[in-house]
Amino acid sequence: MNNSESIINSIKETSGDINWKELLESIISAFDCSTGTLHRLDTESNLLMLKSQVGIPDFLLPKMSSIPIGKGMAGIAAERKKPVEMCNLQTDDSGVARPAAKETKVEGSIAVPMLLEGKLYGVLGIAKSVPYDFTESESEELLKIGEEIARSISSS
Repeated sequence: MNNSESIINSIKETSGDINWKELLESIISAFDCSTGTLHRLDTESNLLMLKSQVGIPDFLLPKMSSIPIGKGMAGIAAERKKPVEMCNLQTDDSGVARPAAKETKVEGSIAVPMLLEGKLYGVLGIAKSVPYDFTESESEELLKIGEEIARSISSS
């Protein structure tokens, strides 16, 4: 069993009562990353609300606590319903990453929408402290993990 399968199985076993920090830590570890965020979509405000984070400097948390759809990597992943990736967030000049994101000091990063049957439930973001291109296989694994998280949210 690979790491993503064990994460998916642990989500299934939680029966809707997710320990967000523990889940995020296991995802970060499985993909050899140093930081991560888990945002859940608030359907009333249509904002992505921070549920958990690992490795994000405290001074950045106010800027990451709620994210509009379409803003920053997480917001764009939510809007497009597709993963958004950067090999090196520090040198990116596309405008996708928000200026504050560079203050995380991470480089290789990916934001993946948590979708179930095409419906958005949130966004999972992980990053490495070195430049890195996530493989198609890693992106697909993260989408599967996101789908299982969405399934758990939808049934709670």
